[in-house]
Amino acid sequence: MQKGRGKLKKILYVGSECMPFAATGGLGDVMGSLPAALKAEGGDEIDARVVIPLYDAVGSQWREQMQCEAVFEVYLGWRRQYCGVHSLVKDGVKYYFIDNEYYFKRGSLYGQYDDGERYAYFCMAVMEMLWRVDFLPDIIHANDWQSALSIVYYNLYYKLRRGYHNIKTVFTIHNIEYQGKYSMEILKDVFGIEWNEVPLMEYGGCINLMKAAIKCADRVTTVSPRYAGEIQSSEYAHGLETVLREENHKLCGILNGIDCAYYDPERDAELAAHFTAENPEGKAEDKRALQKELGFEESDAPMFSIISRLVSHKGTDLVKDIAYKMMGEQNAFLVVLGTGDRQYEDFFRQLERDFPGKVRALIKYDRGLSKRIYAASDYFIMPSKSEPCGLSQMIASRYGAVPIVRETGGLYDSIKGYWVCDGEIRGNGFTFANYRSWELYDRICAAVTLYYDKAAFEGLRKKVMTEDFSWRASAKSYMGLYRHM
Repeated sequence: MQKGRGKLKKILYVGSECMPFAATGGLGDVMGSLPAALKAEGGDEIDARVVIPLYDAVGSQWREQMQCEAVFEVYLGWRRQYCGVHSLVKDGVKYYFIDNEYYFKRGSLYGQYDDGERYAYFCMAVMEMLWRVDFLPDIIHANDWQSALSIVYYNLYYKLRRGYHNIKTVFTIHNIEYQGKYSMEILKDVFGIEWNEVPLMEYGGCINLMKAAIKCADRVTTVSPRYAGEIQSSEYAHGLETVLREENHKLCGILNGIDCAYYDPERDAELAAHFTAENPEGKAEDKRALQKELGFEESDAPMFSIISRLVSHKGTDLVKDIAYKMMGEQNAFLVVLGTGDRQYEDFFRQLERDFPGKVRALIKYDRGLSKRIYAASDYFIMPSKSEPCGLSQMIASRYGAVPIVRETGGLYDSIKGYWVCDGEIRGNGFTFANYRSWELYDRICAAVTLYYDKAAFEGLRKKVMTEDFSWRASAKSYMGLYRHM
């Protein structure tokens, strides 16, 4: 079986989650959007496909569309496990689902005691699937530690097999904090890798799957240019800075986009009223609707929102430092949506009790409510300590909520500070450089001041809403990377 030659044709995205089938965060958004955007950009030149596990979270509406592509056994270490491969086509992209109920019918995607074994099985199944479904790609593009072993297994055991030769590999780091670390004792039994490969697999005294994929991949990407630089420093790399400096010749950053059809205030069924940058009147109605929904009095005071995991690296500690000062000194509303560390959940609940008419702490995950909050908000606060890319600032912009962000990672690449030069608005938000609460508060005060200059604020809001955060630009960058390879 021969792979196609000449023009780039075949790309396989390997990942642990994908919207709209089963997802928990930004990786799922990327896996669900980038392949379709690449197909739209490349047309007949591109055959983009995706493979993920068939979790029990994948709904019946998708299972009814699937067809069985292959059934075989996967050999890994001393184990021999059933594997079924099912597929469906959506938006011009073919999606494969690796079926094994023992590993993937668990009630949640992650957090199982045997995640290392589960995703080792998944990665080996991907390698074994390729010739069985008659799809031997030009490029395998793996994402985060859960799919890191697909690149490692390819390099160790498959690249010299007939039909598998000359496949290029890309590994994308979505969040370097999670690296796939395990005890060296299980290298052979669980991962099926011989002891002579310890130098490849070991880092810091343990197995490190992300490190091994970085070493094996032809190219390594991150989800923003700024983050590609940051993760070569000890401040951001969570111990992998030495490896990334050694491999920086194959490292680059490409900013993610968002699904502009899903996040569309002109058509979003969740909203009380629709609006656009050119016709923003409906946004005021959405603000009134949310005020009523949350029990606020109807007021034109600025509404700030936070939609985030409530953990320290998201800047929640900065917000905690200034929240009482902000609500005591500013005539403003604050809406917080998310879950996280107990200390922060309890803090925002107490803040709501202390400012019952001005603050709502919604300690839960609700995608529909999040879009109503974006649409109602005047400003969106995202003061992260680190942020590989960030999608929330892009979504907020799409719904006309002006971002207030710290200059790190993808926040730096996507949001620039507001200023006016010769009557022309520059920038698309409020930004601050250092991880200090007083800098965040200074930007919040500046945002409140601008809000009451209605002409200036509406001008900024219009500019923010017209920023192109679609996947089109990202797809072009990936096309360039793939062609160069």
